[in-house]
Amino acid sequence: MKKYLLFAIYGVLAALAAAMAVSYLGDRNAGENVSFTPEPTPGLIDRGAYLAKLGDCAACHSISGRPAFSGGLKMVTPIGAIYSTNITPDPTYGIGHFTFADFDRALRYGVAEGHSVYPAMPFTSYYNTKPEDVRALYAYFRYAVAPASIPNHRSDIPFPLSMRWPLTYWRWFFASRPAPFTAPGSEDSALAQGAYFVDGLGHCGECHTPRNVFMQVRAATRTAGSEYLSGAVIESYFAPSLRGDGPGGLQDWSEKDLIQFLGSGTNSRGSAFGSMSDVVIHSTQHMTETDLRATARYLKSLGTGGITGRGYAYDSVTEQLLREGDASKEGAQVYLDSCAACHRPDGRGYERVFPPLAGNPVVEAERADSVISIILRGSQTVRTPQTPAQFTMPGFAWRLSDLEVMQVTNFIRASWGNRGSEITLDEVARLRSQPH
Repeated sequence: MKKYLLFAIYGVLAALAAAMAVSYLGDRNAGENVSFTPEPTPGLIDRGAYLAKLGDCAACHSISGRPAFSGGLKMVTPIGAIYSTNITPDPTYGIGHFTFADFDRALRYGVAEGHSVYPAMPFTSYYNTKPEDVRALYAYFRYAVAPASIPNHRSDIPFPLSMRWPLTYWRWFFASRPAPFTAPGSEDSALAQGAYFVDGLGHCGECHTPRNVFMQVRAATRTAGSEYLSGAVIESYFAPSLRGDGPGGLQDWSEKDLIQFLGSGTNSRGSAFGSMSDVVIHSTQHMTETDLRATARYLKSLGTGGITGRGYAYDSVTEQLLREGDASKEGAQVYLDSCAACHRPDGRGYERVFPPLAGNPVVEAERADSVISIILRGSQTVRTPQTPAQFTMPGFAWRLSDLEVMQVTNFIRASWGNRGSEITLDEVARLRSQPH
């Protein structure tokens, strides 16, 4: 019996050793050994700087109190925390020793320093980046970013989960094979330009598309099915649908609404919050007018059956009751005491200051995580050149019980013509207990 047990143990160890060797060879041979030595022309570097903004590189690789792109952002995962890396041209701790092939391998294939990177780096979206844009990015990070001699922070993931070689198999099974973006020959050029940003450097699907049990995005492009950009849980929020054919989507947003939101973080329909605030600050507010219009046009093209609007109609019944002092509806008194001063009895708020709750797709989303989290923890509007004033909503976790949060959330989701489903006490308790 002992002999068979030893054979089994040796067999398992041999299989693990073989799997590790295969992953090592796979990582070493990933990518394309394309050589490129950029001429640091102002045009190429400017293009690279703009693309770095489109890719939102600073949001993860730059943190307050440290040099730009020197890493250190803590990202909590189900198996432990990981930290963004130094991507300055420092030769010791950064990417100063990277050849162009090394840079391309990390950006589009998800392999750096001889091993697969955690898919927190959205290489599965960056895979479609055009060769000329990869060259511009490389030139920017090599010549225009200041080197920072700051060591990278080791992950907090415990052994054996910290082993990298299983990531190679995840990459093989779940990451699309890198290929530069090509638009269908019959497609409108603006739609193609919008798709290139949304599916590529913009990596919108990383937050707005649901993932499967293996953490793979279920639909990476518009041809992959209706789950594409249909909304997903991210941290303690629900990134809403960006489509025009589902609950809480962009059916009633115009291209102008989208352009204004991406460029400033707010419009008459709502305001950015959570991770989207960083996206606006570091990325979309810097987009050219042409790219903003292309992105808005592309997002408005999504959906099925020719749906252009869900037919939202404002219902004044709730407004009339509140103005008359009738707070008999469950949650109405909490709303009057804590919300109405800013969002008004009519639920319409104050444009570009306090967002409306009436007809807001975040309020009506399939899941109410965002509404609950904002009530508990508060939020802050984005400060941009277009919106220099910044407004803060306080968190009410200290003041409102789980029951009161549930009641006011359900009140908001069912008033002024909103058609959000009811939430439960368990949902509030779960979000209150989550770290932030």
